[in-house]
Amino acid sequence: MKAMVYTQYGSPDVLRPEEVEKPIPKDDEVLVKVHAASLNSWDWDRLTGKPRIYRLLSGIGKPKLPILGADVAGVVSETGAKITKFKPGDEVFGDLSAGKWGGFAEYTCAKETELTIMPASMTFEEAASVPQAGCMALQALTEKRTIQPGDEVLINGAGGGVGIFAIQIAKSLGAYITAVDLTEKHAMLQSLGASRVIDHTKEDFTKQDRQYDLIVDVIATRSISDYKRALKPGGVYTMIGGRLGTIFQVGLLGGFVSTKKRRLSILIQQPNKPLGAFIKLFQEGKVKPIIDKVYPLEELQEAFQRIGNGSVKGKVVITLHAG
Repeated sequence: MKAMVYTQYGSPDVLRPEEVEKPIPKDDEVLVKVHAASLNSWDWDRLTGKPRIYRLLSGIGKPKLPILGADVAGVVSETGAKITKFKPGDEVFGDLSAGKWGGFAEYTCAKETELTIMPASMTFEEAASVPQAGCMALQALTEKRTIQPGDEVLINGAGGGVGIFAIQIAKSLGAYITAVDLTEKHAMLQSLGASRVIDHTKEDFTKQDRQYDLIVDVIATRSISDYKRALKPGGVYTMIGGRLGTIFQVGLLGGFVSTKKRRLSILIQQPNKPLGAFIKLFQEGKVKPIIDKVYPLEELQEAFQRIGNGSVKGKVVITLHAG
């Protein structure tokens, strides 16, 4: 089968097309014929191997898993002996980041627990854009604080995969949304439901005379004291990603500086767990995938370049046509 493989860390140039052996599902796995897969920031981190501490998970000297791609959508081709949930021909999607990854290939194997039946009204491209970003957005908006109508919610890094879903979910809950990202993304953010937009290269939302009930931060770069100052009494700050120093600050000190009035925490991803709730929102018309561009597998390098330079509006999707 065709796959895009990498055997060393680096820029997108280290990715190369190869013919590799088609995987054989174990008893507790299904073989999925991949129709679409999407890129996430975690794919970028594993490709570059930076920050280096991430290599504790992906391989110290070189990548342990040669095929990236966690978010996939496709058709069940074969099932292992212990599989009861799916049958060949089922259209499925899911986040494979807790297992073998492997989405940027014509076929991949996945555990039964990593997959869900696709809604009939969802295309493969839409389905592939959802699992990781959609679930993280839903977790960030519902786990630490119950949003009430009229609550002020700020989403930092709102124009990427998690952000575009977070805006729509927060809007469906009745929140007043401030979206932070580059100016060229502002029209899209407002069309999704943002009432106020900020360009982070021109303004620092933590230094403005405004506080928020909930801050969802995808690209955290500031100190925990800055974030705490931007919260209303009873407010919650949830970090999804950002600079390593800020991640350590919130992870190590967030619990100490948090009070009943203002809490700071890091989101602990639970792959696929909220996917059923996300599907319900999709079917109710409250959320829709926003796809910036669709690339064929052979142009995966270019797709990664877009992720790396931060210009993507929403999600980037890869399409595959398995034989």
